[in-house]
Amino acid sequence: MNDAVAAGSRLANPAGCREALWPLQNIALAGLTWPAKTPSNGHPPVIMVHGWLDNAMTFARLAPEVSELADVYGIDMAGHGHSNHRPPGYGYWLTDYVADLSELIDVHFTKNGEQPLDLVGHSLGGIVCALYAAAFPERVRRLVMIDSIGALSRPAKETIPQLRRALQKKRSGSAPPAVYSSIENAAKIREGGLSPLSTEAAATLVPRNMREHPDGFVWRTDARLRHPTALMMTEEQVHASLSVLTVPTLFVRAQEGLLAGRKGLDKRIELIPDLTIVEVPGGHHCHLDGDTAPVASAIKRFLFDA
Repeated sequence: MNDAVAAGSRLANPAGCREALWPLQNIALAGLTWPAKTPSNGHPPVIMVHGWLDNAMTFARLAPEVSELADVYGIDMAGHGHSNHRPPGYGYWLTDYVADLSELIDVHFTKNGEQPLDLVGHSLGGIVCALYAAAFPERVRRLVMIDSIGALSRPAKETIPQLRRALQKKRSGSAPPAVYSSIENAAKIREGGLSPLSTEAAATLVPRNMREHPDGFVWRTDARLRHPTALMMTEEQVHASLSVLTVPTLFVRAQEGLLAGRKGLDKRIELIPDLTIVEVPGGHHCHLDGDTAPVASAIKRFLFDA
């Protein structure tokens, strides 16, 4: 693993993070590291995984808090941030993200056998971490899901319509990338996205997802991330994955998050055997935007006071 002082965000250096690169067999994942301020305390490393279309800088405020007691590693998932894109002809399947995380842990975070570690995931990252923890509970000590509790699902009857949409989009491809005169302009657009961000939060998150272009800046993020998924889990499959999630788990529920009004969550919550729930103020990015102290305090208590 290689690391260097992070660039690309004015909050990177104050956050104390360093760039990292983790080569895998068929792809290289990039990310950020926050070394523990008290490295002799023996706590396992904490891997943090961001949400859809975000990057490791989503943890710029949370990671420094957690790194008071443990090494923290923020991962750019494939197609996001500074990580490689999938090869031409491939898409972004949920199970492939889980496979990346599994290989990353096996190759770069396993020492002297199987060393359990802590996983913190936001949104899509929470889904990926939960699936990994369900499949490999011996590798995970504790799991945190921020505004996330199981995969998106579709009724079985929608399988073929979903497949049709995905295949048609794969054939038609993506539109030419939008070009922005400055990163600040791109961040302004991101402020009004599906999960709105403050000006400060967008300025923290967006630069890592941008690259230079002869006429300005374009998204570094792979455009194929916006393509429809060919196959999605049914709710029955989601329930099956959550019911075998035996590791101690924390669900951080944002009062104004994307799950705030979502129906059917009670059944998912009931299925997780060892679940702690904490409700915090804020929206979907409650760990990055606004008052993040309640999120940081809840996660630190869960990880370190057990």
